[in-house]
Amino acid sequence: MTAHQRTTRLAPSPTGALHLGNARTFLINWALARRNGWRIVLRIEDLDGPRVKPGADTQAIEDLAWLGLDWDLGPVYQRADLTPYREALDALSRKRLIYPCTCTRKELEAAQSAPHGDEHDLRYPGTCRGKTAVTADSAWRVIVPDETISFSDMIAGDYAENVQATVGDFVVATKAGLPAYQLAVVVDDARRGVTDVVRGDDLLSSAARQLWLYRMLDLTPPPRYWHLPLVLGTDGRRLAKRHGDSRVATYRAQGVTPERIIGLIAAWSGLCEWPTPMSAREFAAAFDAEKLPRTPATFRQEDHAWLHAGSH
Repeated sequence: MTAHQRTTRLAPSPTGALHLGNARTFLINWALARRNGWRIVLRIEDLDGPRVKPGADTQAIEDLAWLGLDWDLGPVYQRADLTPYREALDALSRKRLIYPCTCTRKELEAAQSAPHGDEHDLRYPGTCRGKTAVTADSAWRVIVPDETISFSDMIAGDYAENVQATVGDFVVATKAGLPAYQLAVVVDDARRGVTDVVRGDDLLSSAARQLWLYRMLDLTPPPRYWHLPLVLGTDGRRLAKRHGDSRVATYRAQGVTPERIIGLIAAWSGLCEWPTPMSAREFAAAFDAEKLPRTPATFRQEDHAWLHAGSH
């Protein structure tokens, strides 16, 4: 790695199998990196203990390689060394920026009439702020000021959010003693020198929280963010099991070629009007971020049929 080489990461979570939406994000991330000479780190985000599925990490790595993607470092597992996260929590503690919290999700739901932020987040009203007593069931929250955090996204454009107004003081360590997602990705990205974060725009609001942690942990400079529109089902909701089996591994097992899947992703990514079989290398050579649609792609039944039309 050169002193100023731009770096990105492919970061699958072994909580489930890669589906076509995940594959699109990873392929675009990889194509951006290979076109522009960025270094690629493969990171397995395995901190969500109860949801981690045995073998899902191996499956994700095999699926990515089968599609034609490669990387320069990894796989790196988050659970392999928890020390950097504990050091970050200690740094926040010394600044008196975190506090223990024993509130349950049920209690938070009872305290407000409707969720704020994204579909997974409830705004935390600050119930435990000021508490110092730590118990076995304490999580840790970081104090967030009532101010707007702004940045310019490479895909989504200018974005601004008052984190205190949308989610409040957010969790940085779980009751199980593990770093929460927002803290873990900041620590990992800073450790590996990640300069460019490419991911789905369902995580756009996470960027404001992460930028706040970069600032509080004195980790500079923060990365550039590229938040890609998602792949949706025909009902307009994010691609998931309810839309049928869109797992890469399933298509592999049914004889669908990687070139077929990449061809469909190419059409979703503005590289061609109709799906056209191509390799990952051909996708990278043709990829143009300026042509990338700023609206979600939709996985339709005819897309599924097209994939199988080339199976063997």
